[in-house]
Amino acid sequence: MNESTFGTYTYLLVLTILLASTKFLGLLSRKVNMPQVVGALLAGLIVGPSCLNLVQGGDFITKTAEIGVIMLMFLAGIDTDFSELKKTGAASLVIALIGVILPMIGGAVTFSLFMGGNFWDIKSIFVGVVLMATSVSITVETLRELGKLKTKMGTAILGAAIIDDIIGIIVLTLVIGLQDKNVNPVESIVKIGLFFIFVVVCAVIVKLLSKIPKKYYEKKHRIVIFGLAFAFIMSFCAEYFFGVADITGAYFAGLILCNYSSHEYIDKKVSTASYLFFSPVFFASIGIATVLDGMDSQIIIFSLVLLVVAILSKIVGCGLGAKICKFNNRDSLAIGIGMVSRGEVALIVAQKGAAAGLIDPKLFPAIVLVVIVTTIITPILLKLVLSDRKKSKKTSQTTADANDETFELQKDTRSIKAN
Repeated sequence: MNESTFGTYTYLLVLTILLASTKFLGLLSRKVNMPQVVGALLAGLIVGPSCLNLVQGGDFITKTAEIGVIMLMFLAGIDTDFSELKKTGAASLVIALIGVILPMIGGAVTFSLFMGGNFWDIKSIFVGVVLMATSVSITVETLRELGKLKTKMGTAILGAAIIDDIIGIIVLTLVIGLQDKNVNPVESIVKIGLFFIFVVVCAVIVKLLSKIPKKYYEKKHRIVIFGLAFAFIMSFCAEYFFGVADITGAYFAGLILCNYSSHEYIDKKVSTASYLFFSPVFFASIGIATVLDGMDSQIIIFSLVLLVVAILSKIVGCGLGAKICKFNNRDSLAIGIGMVSRGEVALIVAQKGAAAGLIDPKLFPAIVLVVIVTTIITPILLKLVLSDRKKSKKTSQTTADANDETFELQKDTRSIKAN
């Protein structure tokens, strides 16, 4: 079923296959304590050209997936909690900076060694940009389960992830802008600067509009419609006027709205629409675009090396940043591990790079491997590190309690002798 069939009702069958397969495999993923995104990726891979060849993509899927990724980035922005940054702002900044520099260097070096070219080649740098991404959704769930989410360590991870996303979006925008040989690099940088001025202006306008009496928009569903429309117009303006990726506009639209009281309601309703329809199509489209036929020994070795680099660069980079900020060794290691998972963020970055010609389609399996394995390994390692710590604390507490009991017993004995 390819693009030529979309003029008929076949597109309904395509949607049925994508939605049913992503949901089924997503539920299986959840059964083994993995995010549903892993199942959605596998669903696209299975029904796509690499396996069953039931769906081959096309304009319909491309545009639906684009709406899905815009909604995902809008939700990522609106979920941001700036109060978290205030708690560990300086530490989170240091952790995030080192945690994006090392993966970027590691990714670029790996690509240049295996695929030819030099470190400063735009395609090498882009692979590094993909490894910069962090998705801490699975980390958050693990920390919440272990009762560590609201600790200093948990707050540092959340804050660093927020800054990580912002840095990644800016670098992605710059790299995509520099890809066009007809565009002056200085012009691209100026446009990015103008875009951020545009974002500030939009934030001021939203602030002014928020002062309108509630009776004019007291119906909550109107707020959701206006919020989503705001995300779409920001996405359009980013691409059309500033040459900035549409997902950047969507992300900052969410950031602008995240501090208002209605943001949770908007988040809830947009999430429902996104995860029911658009997001599954987006994640499935990544699997569909993943071509396994072209994987030779070189690509397989590259994938494995890239995976090792992806894991170690975050653990070392973010862990070093945490150590610089006076965290102890165990907390520093936990912070580094907590930032390993790439998740949907890396997929979004890779998809935008592919659309801009920055990454060869045959390299998609390597990106998918990094996403799946880092997503699986992060909660396992995090639980091992934090469980050991918990056990150690319990042992120490038991010893302390025993010492206290011994002291009290000796005290009572002395008291009896004195009497």
